Amino acid sequence: MRPELADYEHVSAGKVREIYEVDPSTLLLVATDRISAFDYVLDTEIPDKGRVLTAMSAFFFSAIDFPNHLAGPLDDERIPQSVLGRAMLCKKLEMLPFECVARGYLTGSGLQEYRAAGSVCGVELPEGLGEASQLPEPIFTPATKADLGEHDENVSFDVVADKLGTERAEELRTATLEIYSKAAALARERGIILADTKFEFGLDPEGNLVLADEVLTPDSSRYWPADTYAPGKVQPSFDKQYVRNWLTGPESGWDRNSSTPPPELPGSVVEATRGRYVEAYEKISQRRFSDWLGDRA
Repeated sequence: MRPELADYEHVSAGKVREIYEVDPSTLLLVATDRISAFDYVLDTEIPDKGRVLTAMSAFFFSAIDFPNHLAGPLDDERIPQSVLGRAMLCKKLEMLPFECVARGYLTGSGLQEYRAAGSVCGVELPEGLGEASQLPEPIFTPATKADLGEHDENVSFDVVADKLGTERAEELRTATLEIYSKAAALARERGIILADTKFEFGLDPEGNLVLADEVLTPDSSRYWPADTYAPGKVQPSFDKQYVRNWLTGPESGWDRNSSTPPPELPGSVVEATRGRYVEAYEKISQRRFSDWLGDRA
């Protein structure tokens, strides 16, 4: 008989995740349907979003040959029925205090920094790049982990090295770029461009580097359709950019620079956003989302 969620101690809550302790060495990571934008957790949820994030992470943990934090199968009997399909059993790790970002294309905060300084996180880049330009080679652009409601801050490799030591920083950079390159190649074979992504790593009791948290999901990555890719303009994406666009558009009536929280999302935006998440999973995994854990979820 499966346990109830209330049988486990609730350890912490993030923007979209709840964490419970299963035993002294194991955590239960539950992905909710919450969605965040502009450092707010919105009142409106996206149905099945947490299940998509879990399914996508599970697919890439299997596809990428790198030690990861999974501590049991996704249908393990220790996972309560109420969260089956949106929860992972994970090893407790000593988490490292940086978001490890890999960029293969220039957009978002990386583009802003490039326009201001000609570099991103201290990595010098060629002149003449613009929105959605492909970089000569993927770059490692780490960021600090911000508290809820705060912004992550891009930092240089030297900041990571000062905090963790040069050897560990180089290990993080190598792992980040290798995993990104493998995932980008897999996605490209399936008609998707992985523009950038962020990873989190922890250390096991022996000090080995372990890939943790979510990986290569539409929440932690920018995925673009390859067949419509055209540098020089903002690309359509398989992530929550659709939500951001609506919030900053005239229909929402919301002023991003005010202290007022964002309004509720209309049903059409919710449905379209869910569809983008599901489409990303199905295109990349080449599996039907409706088959994810079958009728057990």
